[in-house]
Amino acid sequence: MGRGASLKRNVKPPRPIYVLDEQIGFILRQVSQRHAVIFSRDIGADVTPTQWAALSKLAETGPCSQNRLGRLTAMDVATIKGVIDRLTARGLTETSADPDDGRRLRVSLTRAGQQLAEKAAANAFAISKETLAPLDPRERELFVALLEKLR
Repeated sequence: MGRGASLKRNVKPPRPIYVLDEQIGFILRQVSQRHAVIFSRDIGADVTPTQWAALSKLAETGPCSQNRLGRLTAMDVATIKGVIDRLTARGLTETSADPDDGRRLRVSLTRAGQQLAEKAAANAFAISKETLAPLDPRERELFVALLEKLR
């Protein structure tokens, strides 16, 4: 074996270069930040995305336990408790003992909460539409389907 052959075996292949701009987490964060700016502009700064999730899910499903609402909105126990505490303090939700299980807290929209959810729903549709605006209709459908697969 010649000297050149042994040198070639000791050469390590180049390490792949980690390019942040090409990483899915970074891209998703940028898209999420863009969506958050649109959300804040169109819903307003006085309703956070987590508060909107709780309000809109209650408008969709009706009263439910705080625990179930947390699961339906992908919030842990501490987060949903804080969200409901803040919404209740603003008069948008109310809590009561669950009639089927007194250990559970049942959450429902107040009249003001229902009105806010109904009023903001049109803006929420527009927010989703604007977030996806750079895509054509076929791309939007595919993009959402692919995200669903990753969920």
